[in-house]
Amino acid sequence: MAVSIDTVYQRVLTLANKEQRGYITPQEFNLLANQAQMEIFEQYFYDIKQFNRTPGNMEEYSDPLKVLHEKISEFEIERENAWMLTNMPVTGNTMLIPWDQIYKIGTVRVGRFQVEILNSKDFDSARFSPPTSPTLQRPIGSTTTAGLTVAIGSEEFAVPANVDMSIRYIIRPVDVNWGYVVINDKALYNDNISIDFELHSSEETELVYKILKLAGVNLKSQEIVQVGQTLEQSQIQQEKQ
Repeated sequence: MAVSIDTVYQRVLTLANKEQRGYITPQEFNLLANQAQMEIFEQYFYDIKQFNRTPGNMEEYSDPLKVLHEKISEFEIERENAWMLTNMPVTGNTMLIPWDQIYKIGTVRVGRFQVEILNSKDFDSARFSPPTSPTLQRPIGSTTTAGLTVAIGSEEFAVPANVDMSIRYIIRPVDVNWGYVVINDKALYNDNISIDFELHSSEETELVYKILKLAGVNLKSQEIVQVGQTLEQSQIQQEKQ
C-alpha cells in the first residue's frame, strides 16, 4: 500500500518545471517529502477528533472516520509482555516510554483488562477514592514525560511480574528517501537505496500537491505555491461532492 517516492518526485518535477517555474534537487525534495508526509500523518488525528463529532454515513467505502482508521491502522503495533519488559523498563513506579519508537499510545491492558488512561490529576484522585480505586480488574494509568504509570491498587503502581501486560501504539512513518547515483553529472534514480512513503496509497496526490506548495515557498516562487494550492483545492472540492 506504500506510495512510490519516484512517482511522486517525477510528478512534482513535472509540475514545478512546467513553464520553467523552478527545479527541485533530490536533496531538497527529500526534506520536503518528509515534512509533507508528517503533516499528512499528523492531520489524521485532528481529523478523527473532528469526524467523531459528526455522524457517519452508511456508505461502505466513503465513511470518513472509517477511511481515517484504515489509513492509521497501517501504523498500529501491538506488543506483549516480553517486549514491554525489554523496551519499557520500570524506574521507581514508572515504565519508561521509548518515544523514539512510539508516536501515540493506544490501548494498554493488564491481563485481559483495559487500563483507563487518565491525566495525572484524575489519576491521583481516582487512586484514593473508594468508588474509583483501581483493582486488577479495573486498572488505571497515566502518561507523563517520565513515562507510563499503572495502578492496580491505591498503593501499588508497578504491575507484578506474574501479570501479563500488552500495549497497542502508533509508530511514525519512516523517513523517505529518493536515492540516486550520479552518472554524467546527472542524478539517476536508484531503487536499491530509496525508501518509499509509508502512507496509504490514496495519499499520493495529496503528497504531490503538498510537496509542490512547500517547494514553492523554498524556491520563493509564488507561482509554484499557487499551482499546488489550486490543485489541492480542486481535489478537496472533488472529495466533497
